[in-house]
Amino acid sequence: MPHAVARLREARLAQSVKPFIARGSRTPRCARCRVAISHCLCSLLPRVTANSAVCLIMHDVEPLKPSNTGWLIADIVPDTHAFTWKRTAVDPALLALLDDPQYQPMVVFPGEYAEPQRVISTVDATAVKRPLFILLDATWTEARKMFRKSPYLNQLPVLSLQADVLSRYRLRRSTRSEHLCTAEVAALCLGMAGDNLAASALDSWLDAFTDHYLGAKHHRMPDLDDATHRALSALGQR
Repeated sequence: MPHAVARLREARLAQSVKPFIARGSRTPRCARCRVAISHCLCSLLPRVTANSAVCLIMHDVEPLKPSNTGWLIADIVPDTHAFTWKRTAVDPALLALLDDPQYQPMVVFPGEYAEPQRVISTVDATAVKRPLFILLDATWTEARKMFRKSPYLNQLPVLSLQADVLSRYRLRRSTRSEHLCTAEVAALCLGMAGDNLAASALDSWLDAFTDHYLGAKHHRMPDLDDATHRALSALGQR
């Protein structure tokens, strides 16, 4: 069964008046991993479990971009949900998810943009409720707008990450190297919640995806015996 981001992508395509033309769209791509068929990495997809859940609130065209990393989160974290962000409406299914008593929802966003009383910096991995990490999947400019203009998030705690790492993401340019991509943020959250195996798997999956994606772009084959591919092999494949 397609995961949440794949389903959101299909729904978004069905609503399109004109086709979305992504960069490199002439390249035949694997429908499952979105990489050029010659560099498909589906056989490497690891099988892991996680107590944590992820809710992706995605800007309009994010599910359509082959380089989107929210897709990678849904590949790894079984309990991933995905919704399209709309300024004037909210999906009732999203509100129901936020009210689900099995979860402790929290918005992952820099604390400087929230009221101090909402900001937290740790996750209680022993709590009865499962953490639900809400990630705003968009460009930084778009994400700030989404954070400001989503009143249904206003009463939720804001998890402010204090990451001392620079982004490894190489598929889109950012003016600031400390801005992590969505999958990198999710991996940090998983680690904070004690889902260390899933965090490691997501990091490796992002690295492998990037390697295969760029390998196809630059006409080189990835090294299937490097540290990243060995790490994925050790996790076991689906």
